[in-house]
Amino acid sequence: MTASLRKLGSSDLEVFPLALGGNVFGWTADEATSFAVLDAYAAAGGNFVDTADSYSAWAEGNTGGESETILGRWLASRGNRDRIVVATKVSQHPEYKGLSAANIKAAADASLRRLGTDHIDLYYTHFDQPEIPVEEIIGALDELVKAGKVRHIAASNIGPERLQESLDFSDREGLARYVALQPHYNLVSRDTYEGPLQDLALREGLSAVPYFSLASGFLTGKYRPGTTVDSARAGSAAKHLESARGRQVLTALDEIAADRQVPAATVALAWLAAQPTVTAPIASARTADQLPALLGVAGLRLTDAELARLTDASA
Repeated sequence: MTASLRKLGSSDLEVFPLALGGNVFGWTADEATSFAVLDAYAAAGGNFVDTADSYSAWAEGNTGGESETILGRWLASRGNRDRIVVATKVSQHPEYKGLSAANIKAAADASLRRLGTDHIDLYYTHFDQPEIPVEEIIGALDELVKAGKVRHIAASNIGPERLQESLDFSDREGLARYVALQPHYNLVSRDTYEGPLQDLALREGLSAVPYFSLASGFLTGKYRPGTTVDSARAGSAAKHLESARGRQVLTALDEIAADRQVPAATVALAWLAAQPTVTAPIASARTADQLPALLGVAGLRLTDAELARLTDASA
């Protein structure tokens, strides 16, 4: 599947067109299940795993860092560190909050320990902290790059003005520059990315790696009027059934999925992967059985008519 790898922004990273979300590792997937999911993803040619230092501090009994720890153990046991593009994030770990220079550097060291590696391939600021000058944030990230601890930097949950300011500062000072952006973006949440942020990414050559690609599972098609789904995220997914747009999108997904004989989730991801700037949507699988529908995005190219049908339904 090497042919389907995509270049990530201006970096030298080449990634599979589906990033595997690590938010479930140590939360709804225990270590053995997480290993099975990672094994199946890698066996299909997948090489891009997305986690964060805070995953999954919200789960009872967890303190944060569980996902990185599980991923690190998997990398060590499989001996495949050089073949996997590891992305993680800073600012939300309970013990390493925020984006001060000191915290960024301390949090990166903690992530490296948990991941059992000497470098992070893609390091995101998880949530922007507008009261901290971009000079301080970029300066700290640049030090990590110069030290060889981080290969490339990226931003998640940031506004267009702060992103532009960050890029301008990097260019002016010749420092490490964001190569990717992680926005909230999917068929039922388009205004969270389309517009000024997407325009900026296009203009500046940034890759988008969207999260909530399947709207917490809604775009898999398993949420229907009158059904209940056993999922930790059922509440947030089911709310889309209440909107006309959510129902229109489901209808369009159903029709195209039936025509193509693929799962609805594959179609939803294929629409996302075809949007300007998008390099690899992120999706997570609680079990290895959920993976094929996600991996299918690598081989599905929607026609212009199919893309237009989904775009109109989601307008």
